[in-house]
Amino acid sequence: MLRQTITALACVVLAGCSSHDGHDMATPAPTQPVLNINYPAAYVVNAESNSLSVIELASNQVKETISFGNPSTSMSGMQMNDMVMWPHHIYISPDGSKLGVGVPGMDLSAGHSGGTAGMKGRVLVVNAKTGALATNQQTPVTNHNATFSPDGSEIWTSQMTDAGKVLVYDASNMSLKKTIDVGMDPAEVTMSADGKYAFVANSKSNTVTVIRLSDKTVAKTIPVGAGPIGAWPGANNKMYVDNETGKSLSIIDVATLAVTETLNLGFTPGYAAYHAGRNEIWVSQAGTNRVPILQPMNGGWMQHDMVLAGSDAHAIVFDKDGKTAYITNQGEGTVSVIDVANRAKIKDVAVGKKPNGLVLKY
Repeated sequence: MLRQTITALACVVLAGCSSHDGHDMATPAPTQPVLNINYPAAYVVNAESNSLSVIELASNQVKETISFGNPSTSMSGMQMNDMVMWPHHIYISPDGSKLGVGVPGMDLSAGHSGGTAGMKGRVLVVNAKTGALATNQQTPVTNHNATFSPDGSEIWTSQMTDAGKVLVYDASNMSLKKTIDVGMDPAEVTMSADGKYAFVANSKSNTVTVIRLSDKTVAKTIPVGAGPIGAWPGANNKMYVDNETGKSLSIIDVATLAVTETLNLGFTPGYAAYHAGRNEIWVSQAGTNRVPILQPMNGGWMQHDMVLAGSDAHAIVFDKDGKTAYITNQGEGTVSVIDVANRAKIKDVAVGKKPNGLVLKY
């Protein structure tokens, strides 16, 4: 899946913050105002702007901006280990109180290429109501995302090297609970809808590692297409794997842990989202404004329709009623709001530069 990123300051709490990796700030972090996000909202990661835009769902307007600092003014006097570099994807805790942000430390918006030698990643935990940065945890190697376990007690993140690993942190204190060996250059870590497994897309191994959440052991390694980036969960207990290099989509049945179908798309997928109410798969076409819609036809999946978002359309999220889709547009700094039934754009909401990850809170 195509990526994007952001350069920024590591700590944005009310009275400064402490980094869990033992590096103190040489200069105070800019104060993040106390917010009161007590309304249904979309949180959008703006990679290049180094911020989160908060869109009120009722009005589809940006109401707040959560800043991770301005790197152009904060470089002097700061240790590099205290800086956020290119935040990427975002997840919400099961109780809706926390946001997990993966920070790979490099711009992934033009494609997935893995980390570089010596580059670190970060895990940020943000208070979803106040906007305060509660955790700024450095990881040994570039990571891709930071997602919560189904019970909210853990945070899982990948380590994007040939010696691929997944790190499992205690969400309460960020102590490392487990290191799990996976395939080469693991990207996104996602959780199945049934809460039994974590799925890890190994982009260089062309596989997906399935990890049992109960005991954190590898249940199976599944071959998929070339260059898998994320296994995106569907409410139908299927996982939809976007294979960037192979320009395909692999569908994994969670019950059998087997690929049931591989769809040749003919384009590079950026993201895949399953719409349960309509039994559709929406796949953003990387580098364009197109989001093809696939439906079951003749015993398989075929493109049935398409919506037009904005330049370099990427992440796709449906609201809880399934009536509205939100799509980040990396190329023009907007989020497209789409009427699902009519396939029509309601509006484009201006956010920060290179918006990538997106999550909704109710």
